Amino acid sequence: MLPQDRLRQITDRFEYLEAQLNAGPAGDKIAAISREYAELKPVVEQIAAYDQLCEGRAEAEAMLSDPEMAGLAGEELDRIKAALPGAEHALQLALLPRDAADARPAMIEIRPGTGGDEAALFAGDLLRMYTRYCEGRGWRLEIVDLQESDLGGIKEVTARIEGENVFARLKYESGVHRVQRVPETESGGRIHTSAATVAVLPEAEEVDIDIPATDIRIDTMRASGAGGQHVNTTDSAVRITHIPSGIVVTSSEKSQHRNREIAMQVLRARLYDMERQKAADAMAADRKAQVGSGDRSERIRTYNFPQGRMTDHRINLTLYKLDQVMAGDLDEVIDALTADAQARMLAEMSG
Repeated sequence: MLPQDRLRQITDRFEYLEAQLNAGPAGDKIAAISREYAELKPVVEQIAAYDQLCEGRAEAEAMLSDPEMAGLAGEELDRIKAALPGAEHALQLALLPRDAADARPAMIEIRPGTGGDEAALFAGDLLRMYTRYCEGRGWRLEIVDLQESDLGGIKEVTARIEGENVFARLKYESGVHRVQRVPETESGGRIHTSAATVAVLPEAEEVDIDIPATDIRIDTMRASGAGGQHVNTTDSAVRITHIPSGIVVTSSEKSQHRNREIAMQVLRARLYDMERQKAADAMAADRKAQVGSGDRSERIRTYNFPQGRMTDHRINLTLYKLDQVMAGDLDEVIDALTADAQARMLAEMSG
């Protein structure tokens, strides 16, 4: 059964916020009210759709006693009974607790794992895959720091992604991505296995993470990278070391001021992610297997090029459309991961 008291509270709150917006709230409150209103609107729409079906069922049941209307009422009742389970499930999903970070921009970090030059090339392929996915969704991807390998692969990359529900869509990408293919660097035609790690972090705001100036050391240095014409000749790159945690972040854009700003964004994101991870570990101490646990050492996906196959090991999903996946067609796997996570949450709440 759906919690009727809670549904009424949500609807009352939504109507209150709507009245506040119509009355024209003070400037400093309008952003918070608009945000909460936008979050509640899809929930209230699901409540209204469910309530309408329930009311329709009651009316149709009352009409069954009328001999002239019984036939029509029976048909309407059958239609409503068929639609109710779907409406109830949709409402249950809408009522699930939201991750407060879902709507935030994200930082994505990609690094080669085992596999040498081939792993660095695969890391570059993953960056292109995510770049194309972002383009398809109308998101903005900005490279924060990029260190290329001699063969055109990636030693390390950090990018910031901004758009609608970025973290909600990308948070299940964290982990070890494994590739099986004949490397470009291999003349013998043997299939090699190599890997790259992906970390997706929600962007933190200054109010989330307070970083005292005494906790950081800021160094400027000359930017370096593959390709002579791309190397800065001024000391504009910035490296920030967070002394308590030992975290080091760099940014190598042309503007030193912008680099400092970007590096602080990345540092806040990493520290915020550490705090979220601590909280998640405490809550999930008794749950060993969890999609989106954020364990960076977990092998989450295999990209098998000879068979054109991508397998996500967490949900046993295999797609035989690797070319499309590598071209940024990730919605099918992300939708499946999201649905699995929602099903787990529903099971926990009903259990």
